[in-house]
Amino acid sequence: MSKSIYSDESFKLMLSFQKEELTSALIYAYFADKIKNQQESKKLLKMSHDEANHAALWKQYTKTDVKPNMLKVWWYQFLLWVLGYTFVIKSLELNEYEGVEGLKQLEKEVPEVKKIIKDELKHEKELIEMLDEERLNYVGAMVLGLNDALVELTGTIAGLTFVLMNTTLIAMAGIITGIAATLSMAASNYLAERADGNPNALKASFYTGIAYLVTVVCLVMPYLLFAENMFVPALVCMIGIVVFLVFIFNYYIATVKSEKFWPKFMEMAIISLSVAFISFLIGWVAKMAFGIDVG
Repeated sequence: MSKSIYSDESFKLMLSFQKEELTSALIYAYFADKIKNQQESKKLLKMSHDEANHAALWKQYTKTDVKPNMLKVWWYQFLLWVLGYTFVIKSLELNEYEGVEGLKQLEKEVPEVKKIIKDELKHEKELIEMLDEERLNYVGAMVLGLNDALVELTGTIAGLTFVLMNTTLIAMAGIITGIAATLSMAASNYLAERADGNPNALKASFYTGIAYLVTVVCLVMPYLLFAENMFVPALVCMIGIVVFLVFIFNYYIATVKSEKFWPKFMEMAIISLSVAFISFLIGWVAKMAFGIDVG
């Protein structure tokens, strides 16, 4: 068949599906090789073969050679390494859903589309069944650690910035406070989980502590990198890191739990930045009222 019998819009759709199927085939093949669960690995490999067959079918219609989107393949490989199996599988599930919605536009022109849609729906179902990563069971503990660290440490460091006016001293105070708070938060969460009868209380407290500690490191880092008198740029950089962490974490949670992203992101960002601003003002007032001068 040739391009001329299709509208420009339909032909472009076919080309985009052909490219997308080739890309998905590579992504599924890569994950199949990386996942330890043999049963799930076989499912992903079968999905890869299905996607490759779909791409071959589209080529019969487009009569055009296309290349996969390697940037997308590399991006998903990176996400698998950074954000984990559950996040990537959930993202792929969303892609399958969007693909089905797009395919419906070509049902009248391409008879085989019904078979492709059936395969894509099957893929979506199988991907949902794979969502059983351990870290997903401890999202609540991670939220507790990250949220507490962002609010407490952002406020503490912002407040100390104007009082101490020395990046080294601020970093030292932030590290001491952060480590103490990490241990306190992990211990408190352990006791709370034990009181609730959670048999995995220790593991939950571990996730809380790790999330808290990672946040501490990220927030203190600018004060370790900037010169001692560059406390204002360090503060601005820390605020940027806070917004970035809030964005990444809420995007992760929204994806794996199928929740709305923007409301949660805005809520967490506003709370963290408001606490930082109020603490900065408190630090300024304390410096003026008590005449604090750290030489």
